[in-house]
Amino acid sequence: MTPKVEYIHDIAALEALYGKPGAASLRKVTTHLTPLYRKWIAKSRYCIISTVGPEGTDGSPRGEDGPVVTELDNRTLALPDWRGNNRLDTLRNIVSDGRISLLFMVAGSNTVVRINGQARVTADEQVRAMFNRQGKQPATVIVIKIGEVYTQCARASIRAGIWGRDDSKGLPTVGEMLAETSNGDEGGTEYDAAWMDRAIKTLW
Repeated sequence: MTPKVEYIHDIAALEALYGKPGAASLRKVTTHLTPLYRKWIAKSRYCIISTVGPEGTDGSPRGEDGPVVTELDNRTLALPDWRGNNRLDTLRNIVSDGRISLLFMVAGSNTVVRINGQARVTADEQVRAMFNRQGKQPATVIVIKIGEVYTQCARASIRAGIWGRDDSKGLPTVGEMLAETSNGDEGGTEYDAAWMDRAIKTLW
């Protein structure tokens, strides 16, 4: 039985439940890549992109064999959109509403660096050519104008122990979940057996 829950509808009421933000949490914010923020983001091979559009919100992972984004200048980043499932949820949202947030992670570090800004999608040939991989180019590139850059408190990563554990034993496979949601029409063990070889051949 779902309990009856009272929700907060007023910002003042919300703020009353918490103390004032610490000075460091405000002073760490910049509007561009400083030398140290640049160094940190250049080490990140993996980020999560959050966007919003007419059909709702979307959170999507992006990964690269090297820096996940390329700096165009200290307020502009480029992120190639490599082959995926062609749902285009993130890209549709950006075309409709340019607001974007990114969480940059580095394996082994509990720190997360956050960027909020505005994004656009381009198929410009010169921009795409910056990302040649094995003779292939991304269909489009996301260009991000930085609004703010700052670090995220490491407490969440420390609580989760994310880099020091492996909880994957016993997890359902993608094929199993696909079979569940398609009532057995797709997925299953054959899907799982073939997926890794197919993915390796289509990383770029």
